[in-house]
Amino acid sequence: MEKRLKRRYRGLQIALLVILLAAVRLFEESLFYDPLTYFFKSDYLTGKIPEMNLGLLTLNLIFRFIINTLISLAIIYVAFRDKQIMKFSGILYALLFVLGFSVFFYLILNLENEHYLALFYVRRFLIHPLFLLILLPAFYYYRLRQNDHGSAIKP
Repeated sequence: MEKRLKRRYRGLQIALLVILLAAVRLFEESLFYDPLTYFFKSDYLTGKIPEMNLGLLTLNLIFRFIINTLISLAIIYVAFRDKQIMKFSGILYALLFVLGFSVFFYLILNLENEHYLALFYVRRFLIHPLFLLILLPAFYYYRLRQNDHGSAIKP
């Protein structure tokens, strides 16, 4: 009974955190400066990149990445309650940040029409919690494999 109650409580916590992620997405236009949102909603392959304040765009992308990362890490923590998984996730998110922002800046500073699609995907990976959709099943599988090996009968 108590185990089932804990599982429900965890489910409720994860649901609330997912709602927070959805709220960040829902209110993105009022919370964050990002002229690329409108650009990519239009016919961007033939359009011209809008004028933008690169410093303000950078700060807003970093802020949004941090918000999504903190919520995503909270979901991972609630789901697995494992410090090693949290540490590994934090390192992966830091690597994603460095790699993603490096590629983003290269693309934005050397912007040409053929880079628009790459910029779209790199930006999307930075501003949306897509990494969470990769990590959750990976850690779940890891946990299953760990339990399978731990419960095996040893001679």
